[in-house]
Amino acid sequence: MEKHSLATDWDALVALTTMQISVIQLENGETRIRQEFPAEEVVESAAARIRPILLNGDTCFYQKALGAVGYFCRELPLDTQWVKATRTEWQVRVDPSTPQEAGYWVMISDTVTGEDQSLDRHKLATAWIYGDVVHHDMKRRQEGDAFGLFERFRGAVPLVAWAMVGTIELLNYIRALHKDGVLQLRQEVLDEPVALESTTWEHSGELFYAPVGTEAPTTASTPPPQDWARLGKATDLSRFPSFMARLPWASSPVVTT
Repeated sequence: MEKHSLATDWDALVALTTMQISVIQLENGETRIRQEFPAEEVVESAAARIRPILLNGDTCFYQKALGAVGYFCRELPLDTQWVKATRTEWQVRVDPSTPQEAGYWVMISDTVTGEDQSLDRHKLATAWIYGDVVHHDMKRRQEGDAFGLFERFRGAVPLVAWAMVGTIELLNYIRALHKDGVLQLRQEVLDEPVALESTTWEHSGELFYAPVGTEAPTTASTPPPQDWARLGKATDLSRFPSFMARLPWASSPVVTT
């Protein structure tokens, strides 16, 4: 979570967990209520990352991690208190049991049919996350359909942001417990890369080719089979119409798929 672009500005991320509303009174007496959010695509990628943290059936479910921390801190009163308070706060913010706990709810009325509908922020949020973004859950999607995409998205932003904040704070707590010796974690657990620093792939090596149907190499440590040839300056590149390469000895780049 802390590697996501939304987390680069911590104060801005925390602000997204609350209802930041601007009220503008126009000269004609009209009142405009305004909220601004990050680009939907940015929130979508964050929602995809937090999905396993929100689902109690997944191994890295937040409450499972918090429960494990609580077990190792069971003899430490202050840490036990923090775990309990954090569990309660997560429950209220991420899995509220009532519409009132959800923060707000939206009510709409169809002037043609006279039908009234209402849905709380949390259900709107889960309709966007699981209906629009990651699962295409038809039940949740249909439940929030009448309220429109923006209402579903508007409900989801605080949930996604809060889940990110809670997850990063728990990670930092685990780091502190590890530093103090309460948790004894393998260092590679903390050092393992979780996000790409660069998306340019470049390696030094040799390229080999063979006719379609030729026996493929069986391991990475053995030489290619006999019918495989090394790609070099003398190779006729016109034989590879679908090969994308930018070779220093080629007169022009070769198109590939």
